[in-house]
Amino acid sequence: MAQEITVTYKQLIAAAEAEIDVIDVAEAMTLLDREDHVFVDIRDIRELDREGRMPGALHAPRGMLEFWVCPTSPYHKPIFAEDKKFVFFCAGGWRSALAAQQMQAMGLKPVAHMSGGFGAWKEAGGAVDAVED
Repeated sequence: MAQEITVTYKQLIAAAEAEIDVIDVAEAMTLLDREDHVFVDIRDIRELDREGRMPGALHAPRGMLEFWVCPTSPYHKPIFAEDKKFVFFCAGGWRSALAAQQMQAMGLKPVAHMSGGFGAWKEAGGAVDAVED
């Protein structure tokens, strides 16, 4: 019997964005250098190597995020215990919406996600650390 998927990825993203703070690239650009914000790049390392990186962003692979955030995890990263706003982004803004929703559900606050992701960031002329050859 074939699987019957009853909730689409678009519905999941819409539900997540209804629960979290969503910022656009223009706002993100004004927040990049603020000490009270941490930009969290959840893309795969291959994406960072291929497309470049946002200067100063923390790389936290999506697959490890819950473990890095949780203080009882052996993989916990102390930066996630700091009193800062965490702005998640990915390539196109889909994974980061779901990640921000999950981190907020875990109790991390405040969190946001950057709509459009790194692609929108680059398109808007955001600073990018070049890919090293």
